[in-house]
Amino acid sequence: MRTDPKTISEKILSLRSGQDASAGDIVEADVDYVMVNDVTGPLAFQEFEALECEPVRDRIVLIPDHFVPNKDVASAKQAKEMREFAKRWGIRNYFEVGRGGVCHQVMLDNGFAYPGALVVGADSHTCTYGGVNAFATGVGSTEAAAVFATGHLWFKVPSSIRVLLKGRPSRYIGGKDLALKLISDIGVDGATYKALEFGGTGVSALTVSDRLSVANMAIEAGGKAGIFPCDVATVAYMKTVRKGGFKAALPDEGAVYERTLEYDLGELESMVALPHLPSNGRAARDVNVPIDQAYLGSCTNGRIEDLRTAAEVMRGRKVHPDVRMVVVPASVRVFEQALAEGLLTELSKAGAFISGPTCGACLGGHMGILAPGERCVSSTNRNFIGRMGHRDSEVYLAGPAVVAASAVTGRITDPRDLEAVR
Repeated sequence: MRTDPKTISEKILSLRSGQDASAGDIVEADVDYVMVNDVTGPLAFQEFEALECEPVRDRIVLIPDHFVPNKDVASAKQAKEMREFAKRWGIRNYFEVGRGGVCHQVMLDNGFAYPGALVVGADSHTCTYGGVNAFATGVGSTEAAAVFATGHLWFKVPSSIRVLLKGRPSRYIGGKDLALKLISDIGVDGATYKALEFGGTGVSALTVSDRLSVANMAIEAGGKAGIFPCDVATVAYMKTVRKGGFKAALPDEGAVYERTLEYDLGELESMVALPHLPSNGRAARDVNVPIDQAYLGSCTNGRIEDLRTAAEVMRGRKVHPDVRMVVVPASVRVFEQALAEGLLTELSKAGAFISGPTCGACLGGHMGILAPGERCVSSTNRNFIGRMGHRDSEVYLAGPAVVAASAVTGRITDPRDLEAVR
């Protein structure tokens, strides 16, 4: 292999394909894990069965999460198909309701995503795992079926946009604020089929949870992947979720990037994305619209750190009388940790509704659907027309601190303004 300097994406795809992979090349690579959920799984099962072969069992992960617990007969049939496929083929990495949660958090909790890994999932937010230095990307159900059968898949190696970070975020500023700022700057197509590669001294100022939130929303800028380097924080996190080893992928000096963007984390504001695009970013202080619902959860911001932030903001306060607040921990592991720390009790006493782990209303599934004319401030990742309910409803995307502060005031609120009137 040549020794041309490589980006993180080029390096991982080179190692997993055994080829000298550069941006624009087509490679066939060995996939470490493939994941499907209850929505994308049934079609993948159908396509796989047509191949009439044995599956690569240990690389398949099945996680029902979108419409579970089942909301109707149709969703019950989908979940049943997943259950039966797991039994038929002896797929041990199947996470039944009550033992899993939102697919991406379950993948992280169980160590299926790790530094240097190549992971695909039949869900667009599979790019979340780039927060722990994996090359992870969403694929279609047909492609997932191909990985079921062979353990391999073809990839076009993406070019990379370098995002250099410096400084430290101020209180209540997190990964979601960086993601919304970035997307508002480059647009929903600003990174189409490219990898957003983060680096710089500011990376160390972001928690792993923050990095996961940022990587999760790479797809909202059209990105093929969002990926961070592996550092001491990544290694410490991996020790809590994975027993096996890994080989981190770091960019080479002299690697070629399509362009470079720079952000000072200390200058970030609490951000909100107005309807109906994640790129409609504004400072929370400049929005000030009344809301009907505050939603905290999803693969973007349903981790323990997000629940801690919300509980901190709401401590000693109550949900506004005109607002309903829905809190959905992203996985059983997160739920149990939040329960042990007293966070769920604290949020419940404030007037929030607490759910078990599920995708819920994030995709307009259930448990938080919006009626015509209603507004929701949500820690989820998309605010398209009709995303969380009626097409005449509105979704405002924000981080957990803004969601919690807004739940208290009844209007979209910067949490620092709420602190000033405690």
